[in-house]
Amino acid sequence: MLEKIDHLGIAVKDLKAAIARYAALTGAPPQHVEEVPSQQVKVAMFQVGESRVELLAATSPDSAIARFLDKRGEGMHHVCFKVSNLAGALAFLQQDGMEILPGAGGAGAEGSRVAFLHPRSAAGVLIELVEKPENHGALA
Repeated sequence: MLEKIDHLGIAVKDLKAAIARYAALTGAPPQHVEEVPSQQVKVAMFQVGESRVELLAATSPDSAIARFLDKRGEGMHHVCFKVSNLAGALAFLQQDGMEILPGAGGAGAEGSRVAFLHPRSAAGVLIELVEKPENHGALA
């Protein structure tokens, strides 16, 4: 069901400064930068081998990322797993007692569909599941 780790999400206060830090760290500029209105974030994706690092900055003071930053500060926000059938994965996980957060199947970056599992369901870790559009590149 889980195909691979798609990306690690890192919440940042200043996206421009974080992009500069991660460009130096990875030796390359971000592969993709996009605002995702449905999630109230702006993201920058850095390719690292087969997976990616996603920097997330709030675009609204009442967004989930803004609340996270206010409560915990910058740092690891979530682990994202790629799935080929989001609806099927969610049905299976829900039957197994996993708590799915509201908004499952909503729009994500790069035309994807995403859903989140409550951290209570995964040893305190926020889990994102992503289903990519069929025409999406092999590495992304």
